[in-house]
Amino acid sequence: MKKLIQTLKNIWGIEELRSKILYTLLLVGIYRIGAYIVLPGINPVILEQHSKNNAQTGILDLINTFAGGAFNMASIFALGIMPYITASIFMQLLTVLVPTFQKMQKKVKAVKRKLINLPDTLLSW
Repeated sequence: MKKLIQTLKNIWGIEELRSKILYTLLLVGIYRIGAYIVLPGINPVILEQHSKNNAQTGILDLINTFAGGAFNMASIFALGIMPYITASIFMQLLTVLVPTFQKMQKKVKAVKRKLINLPDTLLSW
């Protein structure tokens, strides 16, 4: 036990490790707080009653376990990367439909070309 405490003191004494540990704990704390913020339009009381009535098994229970209970509570962090993907698809569709967005996309490509000096064929992203 004394060896463990001494090892933890040594780890805490190194500035780089201490800052990385504190940063990791901060991110975990932010995620845990976000796991309790319910999505707009969802009634958490009804959702809790529904989850108590239905025994969850299978893939949804597994997803909920890995999300730390956030999926079952319909929290904002249970959405994962899906809002980003949806917004990206939406913006791509807007560039086809709205001329202003087409101009902005051309400007962005020109700026990328100047910054990284690549031909247009490589700037498809």
